[in-house]
Order: sequence, then structure tokens, then C-alpha cells
Amino acid sequence: MAVSQNKKIDLTIKATSLSGLTSNGDVVIGDKAFEFYSQRNPEDYIQIPWNEVEMVSASVIFRKKIPRFAIHTKRNGTFPFSTRDNKKTLRAINKYIKDENLRRSLGFFEIVGKGIKGLFSKK
Repeated sequence: MAVSQNKKIDLTIKATSLSGLTSNGDVVIGDKAFEFYSQRNPEDYIQIPWNEVEMVSASVIFRKKIPRFAIHTKRNGTFPFSTRDNKKTLRAINKYIKDENLRRSLGFFEIVGKGIKGLFSKK
């Protein structure tokens, strides 16, 4: 059974982990870490201490809707999530992460545009 790293909990919300196969569960945001606990398997959990978080990127559609966000860690890679209310979740995360480490990820057309520019750039 997983033991929470948090002493104080700021937010608990239903979520989906998009790493590998998707799994539904709960996200817990507290004073020590970001935690995800699966509904089906109590041993399937993700705990990311705040000092391990390098950056949080959010996918934004039409400058209004946030369908998902990803937590980039210093050593263990990227963990994408989607919650019932992503804006509320990101506001809770913002208490523990600096503003410059919360970023908007590139959209589809921005990625395609950079790829086309890269084809024609001189090396």
C-alpha cells in the first residue's frame, strides 16, 4: 500500500494518467508532492516530489480550454495527466512551482510550422 508523502493536502480530484496505458484514479496535490493513485490497483501510483519537478507544460486549445498537462521531471521523464478541472489543478500546482516553470506546450500548427522552417534552413 502506498503511503502519501504529503502532510497537508490542497486538492484531491478525479484524473486520468496518460502514461502508457491510461488509468483512472485520483490526483492529490499537497505540500510535499504531486501524487496519482489508481482506482483499480492500489499499488499503481505515481509520486513526484516538488523538488523533482523541472517543468509543467499545458496543452491549450483556442486560448481557453486545457485538455491535458504534463509534468516533466529532472530524472524520470514526462508524466501526462488529465483531470476533471485542469485549470483548478494547475492553479494548485502553481503554489509549489515557479511561474516560469509553468509553460504552454506547442500546438499542432506550431510544430508543423517549425518542421517546415527546419527543412529550408541552412546548416
